[in-house]
Amino acid sequence: MTAENAVNVPESVSIGTVAPITNVGICIGALQRIMHRDQHLPGMAVLYGPAGFGKSLAASYAANKTRAYYVTCKSSWTKKALLLALAKEMGLEPAKTLYEMCDQVCEQLALSQRPLIIDEMDHVVEKNAVEIVRDIYEGSFAPILLIGEEKLPAKLERWERFHSRILEFVPAQPVSADDAEVLQEMYCPEVTIAPDLMDEVLSIAKGSVRRVVVNISRIRNFGLSEGLETVDQNTWGNQPLFTGKAPARRVR
Repeated sequence: MTAENAVNVPESVSIGTVAPITNVGICIGALQRIMHRDQHLPGMAVLYGPAGFGKSLAASYAANKTRAYYVTCKSSWTKKALLLALAKEMGLEPAKTLYEMCDQVCEQLALSQRPLIIDEMDHVVEKNAVEIVRDIYEGSFAPILLIGEEKLPAKLERWERFHSRILEFVPAQPVSADDAEVLQEMYCPEVTIAPDLMDEVLSIAKGSVRRVVVNISRIRNFGLSEGLETVDQNTWGNQPLFTGKAPARRVR
């Protein structure tokens, strides 16, 4: 990472701090609804949306608030890898067989009465390992929140028995002006970003919380280096804002 693109976090903000933006509330709400559902209702929910919308940060915050077990899947994971990760998260000594590990996980969920969050669920779908998650749900009836990209609901339609266990599909929302204000207060307390420049940041972000945070940090660094209390479009000038696109190739 170059000095130009480095994100400097204000000393008043700890690395584990999560801004209370819209998708944090949406994630906690979805988890609480399946945790407190009527017994006859299915107990899984899906939070889905494009990359950069802050789903994983929201899920991490929700896990801390609700004491949920939380795993983030990897592209290389098999059914065994998922069960091993769950056993590790639960502090269990994994059994030797997949069947026994699945029973261990189910038993721990049932006894602990704690929910489960599985992030990057798309990787589980791509590995055709969806049924292992259904087995965990059927063996524990624990509330399970699945996090994934915007096409995850459509992908899950292939597994009808799994799909029917989902109580609701919850779309993550694009970053709003109110969210941007919260993010500015958290990550840029020393410098005020004028409305005209923040409007440009939101336009470029195309809904991504991540892009807004990167640009807020860039503006903060500029304001501090120039000794400015407020940065607007005029003072920002022609400096580039982060769009997420690769830079254009130079033609010699």
